Amino acid sequence: MARAILAFIAGGLFGAGLLVSGMTDTTKVQGWLDVFGDWDPTLAFVLGGAIIPMAIAWNVAARRARPALGGSFPGKPGSEIDRNLVVGSVLFGMGWGLAGLCPGPAVASISWGGIGGLVFLAAMIAGMLLAPALRQRMETMAVALR
Repeated sequence: MARAILAFIAGGLFGAGLLVSGMTDTTKVQGWLDVFGDWDPTLAFVLGGAIIPMAIAWNVAARRARPALGGSFPGKPGSEIDRNLVVGSVLFGMGWGLAGLCPGPAVASISWGGIGGLVFLAAMIAGMLLAPALRQRMETMAVALR
């Protein structure tokens, strides 16, 4: 129960941080990405505000044997650059640039994002559901071409 309560609090804090920082404002995000036009550098503070506490948290977690609420820490991510990483990164970047939202802010904005936010969220969920089948199809085609 304590784990669920802390997850709820962390999720709420994350959503509030996205809202306060402007990450749910699509024009602000697109302004950050428009480095050759009307560039808005203010989201650099959001990036710095995220990196600093996470660096501290990773440092603290590295010295612990297990999480405070039980279970185990996730494994270290792989360091190889493969097709899945490249395709996923390109699709994520395209969606972020075109819509001005990524998954966290998309979920945080569903209460006020209007029909556009709901369409983006539906498309994002559809993409998540279709991705495994598409990945399998791409791997099958790659093997067939060898």
